[in-house]
Amino acid sequence: MDKVRLDAVITHVQNIFREGGDLYHQPPAPIFADAIKVRGREQLNWVFPDGKESVISNLSCQQNFMRVLVGLSNLTGDEQYRDAAKANVRYYFDHYQDANGLLRWGGHQFIDLKTLEAVGPSEKDGVHELKNAFPYYDLMFEVDAAATTKFIKAFWNAHIYDWPTLEIGRHGEFTKAIDDTLLWNNDPYTRQPPYFEAKGLSFLNAGNDLIYAGAMLAKHTGNASAMLWVKRLADQFISARNPHTQLGAYQFSQPIKTEEAPSDDKTYSWFGDRAQRQLGPDFEPNPHPDPTRRRVLEATMLLKGQATTIYSENALMQLQLGHDLGDAGQELLDATRDGLLAFQRYAYEPATNTLKPLLTDGTDLSNFVLKRNGYYEKAGYELKPYPATSAYLLSYARAYLTTGATELWGMARGIARANGLGDIGDAPGRNHQVNLETSQDDPFALFAVLDLYVKTQTPDYLQLARAIGNNIYRKRFIQEIDGRSVGYFMASTELVYVNFDTHEPYALLALQAAIDGKPQAVPAFLNGAGYTEGDYRLPDGTVKTYQDRKMLDLKLGQALVELAKH
Repeated sequence: MDKVRLDAVITHVQNIFREGGDLYHQPPAPIFADAIKVRGREQLNWVFPDGKESVISNLSCQQNFMRVLVGLSNLTGDEQYRDAAKANVRYYFDHYQDANGLLRWGGHQFIDLKTLEAVGPSEKDGVHELKNAFPYYDLMFEVDAAATTKFIKAFWNAHIYDWPTLEIGRHGEFTKAIDDTLLWNNDPYTRQPPYFEAKGLSFLNAGNDLIYAGAMLAKHTGNASAMLWVKRLADQFISARNPHTQLGAYQFSQPIKTEEAPSDDKTYSWFGDRAQRQLGPDFEPNPHPDPTRRRVLEATMLLKGQATTIYSENALMQLQLGHDLGDAGQELLDATRDGLLAFQRYAYEPATNTLKPLLTDGTDLSNFVLKRNGYYEKAGYELKPYPATSAYLLSYARAYLTTGATELWGMARGIARANGLGDIGDAPGRNHQVNLETSQDDPFALFAVLDLYVKTQTPDYLQLARAIGNNIYRKRFIQEIDGRSVGYFMASTELVYVNFDTHEPYALLALQAAIDGKPQAVPAFLNGAGYTEGDYRLPDGTVKTYQDRKMLDLKLGQALVELAKH
């Protein structure tokens, strides 16, 4: 099966080369669409409010795919895959890097593959945004170190709204000139109290990419000033954790209120903190005038989405930086370990393998029914515990292997058992009884088990990884639909689109690298994922704010299937 799995990855990639590239020009540009319809093979379109359509080519949404291409060349010796990845990056630097250094990619910018022009949702006014994208900077530095350095400088410059307070925002202006007197200068800087009022929304998913970019610049160029500011930004989020529980924080500031909201349905940030508006009256009817002593703020919410960003994306990214940077990354490692331990203590229910929705002071929001409409859901929505999936298994197993904090192993062991992997042992490689008959086919589970195998060289872990890999191949490598050949990895045959950035081929390459005894041949998995979001025109002519990631999750038979048919 080892060769069969690897051949499936090659088939998947070759099909992307044939059907997912530039089909509109001669010679074709060396860039790719983000997805295609599995039935019909049309490339993924964006429909603007005026009816204009563009084929989405967004490099920030293809960073797993870029890593797959490099890993595939490393394992097979066939340089066509690495060459394709390098050509893609080179083309972006040559054609879509602005004078100040920003790239035309991200949440609100992409390339129309039909015209090769940069476009974006008009209502976003051409802003730059990265959230948990984690670009493949190692490749970018290999292609053009100067252009990559220029981008990272411009990225920080555009998204730091105020250097002395380190106020950040998810939106950056492409036209903002770089002021070298401010960029990464050591002073002035004063760490602000948690939850200070600010213009920008200090979402961790935006902060994650700033932290990662700055640290990768330090890794590749030795820029100590950039690393100092990376630590300062990470510390802003750490300082906003609840001082008693150490839970959080998804934000370290709160938005400045400039207007009264006309209704609960209006959730723009300038109407004030959205958690305080929606849940504050129920948990804090008389909010303390000092925001650092309030219970309910956006920064103190720890629902499923916030938890995923903090304890999956942020954790995996910072664990990798700790590994890559050595002593310079130790503070990031320590903070990640402490955060995961706090989340385990307050959120995890071993008996049911579930995680509680929380406030960061430890208040359990399980089964709470929202009383009013707002940012988090409509009135009547019940907040419920959610499963501890293999994504958390990967975070906790990798954190234990990286930091040695023994308490983390218990949660990893419980999640593994609950997700059908058997007993991974009372310590890595010790007293284990793994389930080689598992039906598990989650790529996150495979990445986690591979971490255990690479660290311990325990044969049973490799056999378990093979079993998961075989399940991924059998269940998710779709060879035929409705009598027509497919040859792509998809989580389900019911999906409308093939997502070129999907995790399955990535995980199977990591498995093959472990089998071959060269795990470093495949870039480390960080769970990055880009997206495109903006106003989208539906087939009936109505316009709504939409995200292409939701399109990629569409299944046949859903109410929104008409969107996929359009």
